[in-house]
Amino acid sequence: MAELHLVLGGTASGKSAFALERARTLGGDRVTFVATAWPGDPELDVRIAAHRRRRPQAWQTLDAEREIAVTLAAAVGDHVLLLDSLTLWVAASLEDGADPGAAWERAAAALRRRDAPVIVVSDEVGHGLVPASAGGRRFRDELGRINQAVAKEAETVTLIVAGVALALKARA
Repeated sequence: MAELHLVLGGTASGKSAFALERARTLGGDRVTFVATAWPGDPELDVRIAAHRRRRPQAWQTLDAEREIAVTLAAAVGDHVLLLDSLTLWVAASLEDGADPGAAWERAAAALRRRDAPVIVVSDEVGHGLVPASAGGRRFRDELGRINQAVAKEAETVTLIVAGVALALKARA
């Protein structure tokens, strides 16, 4: 597998902007953006539109399937792949009653076959309060486990705090 870069941060930390710039630097116009947000919620629709405006028009955009390995396998092989974000995909998977951990294992296998760099964006859920609901705790635990699995395979892990990039794991 080519370089895997995990970009973590809290909500509105600047992680997506950082990942977009990294993808632009690595791939120029040869980037495939995998979007995991599904329209339908008015507030989220506004955020989706803002994210689309920030991406170059030349970039390919794929809307993530619930079985995300299928989407990743469909991406152009020599394009930098930017997946934004694991957070929304895990939430949607749990809402559908799926097992995001098993689905991510299949997705990771698809990523290992890629030759071009991969950038994965996710929320860091380990710094917050313990969620009040069982569903919230399950989401935190599932996303936390998947983040750990991605970080273990990644050559580079960056934490974004208030727009500042902190290198947690650097490529040797």
